[in-house]
Amino acid sequence: MTVFFYVILKNIFDIEQFHQFDNLPLIAHEVVEGFITGLHRSPFHGFSVEFAEHRLYNQGESTKHIDWKLFARTDKLFVKQYEEETNLRCQLVIDTSSSMLFPYSKGKKHLQNKLAFSVYTAAALIYLMRKQRDAVGLTLFSDEIEFHTTPRISSVNAELMYGKLSNLVKPENANLRKNTNTTDVLHQIAENIHKRSLVIIFSDMLDNQKTDELFSALQHLRYNKHEVILFHVTDHTLEREFDFNNRPHKFVDLESGHTIKLNPWEVKNHYVSTVKTYFEDLKVKCGQYQIDLAEADINKDFQEVLLSYLVKRKKLY
Repeated sequence: MTVFFYVILKNIFDIEQFHQFDNLPLIAHEVVEGFITGLHRSPFHGFSVEFAEHRLYNQGESTKHIDWKLFARTDKLFVKQYEEETNLRCQLVIDTSSSMLFPYSKGKKHLQNKLAFSVYTAAALIYLMRKQRDAVGLTLFSDEIEFHTTPRISSVNAELMYGKLSNLVKPENANLRKNTNTTDVLHQIAENIHKRSLVIIFSDMLDNQKTDELFSALQHLRYNKHEVILFHVTDHTLEREFDFNNRPHKFVDLESGHTIKLNPWEVKNHYVSTVKTYFEDLKVKCGQYQIDLAEADINKDFQEVLLSYLVKRKKLY
């Protein structure tokens, strides 16, 4: 246990350490508490990381929800806050298609890939939001919506979300040949989330749909008055820099099963240039639509993701 706490408090991202503990809420708790400890020691100490579950009573309103025990201790009137009074409604959206299993190794005991990174980060965000009395919901999708729960602050909802996320990081549940339809799913989400919300998307944004159609779906979320953070989840070393050894490799499309054999160095320059152009276009489009785009490199820790959320929350409230 000591090793695990040391890793978290140092903000070192190492999924292998997490697999020692089959308890996602515990992992989320330690990730967030370690992150908050780091904030207090950093230039970001001004962020609101102290959480209240009460607010001052306003004269003239109903006395139904006054906390009389707290009044006895403080001689001040406080009202208990419930879900409808939360500061924020947030929908976590996670791409579970087969491309998110990269880097994939058949027979590996633990998943250490884009999907696992997204799961552990989402779990930490659920814990952080609930401490801030924010309502949070979860959507899992591939070529269709596989699971959806509306934002709530209840412990029952949290346990349901943790349970769904835990199943995603079990190797026996890894599902190959599962395609992506990000465009249609985002349109559905934009229509189904009725109240203005913060939508946080974890995806590698690898979709066979036309780029313009994908951007149109993102724009739909903003048109419906939702705030959006897109965490672009990648293995930066392999997917962006194409840093493979100079020898023949067999590359397999995890969604279609198509294979190709080549020497990476023969296509590296063209590949890196093409990928760079695509993601620069993504960044520009997100800027135009006022969508916060954040790079989420699975080789790094959670700090950048959690900090991006706090920055966005501070702007909204």
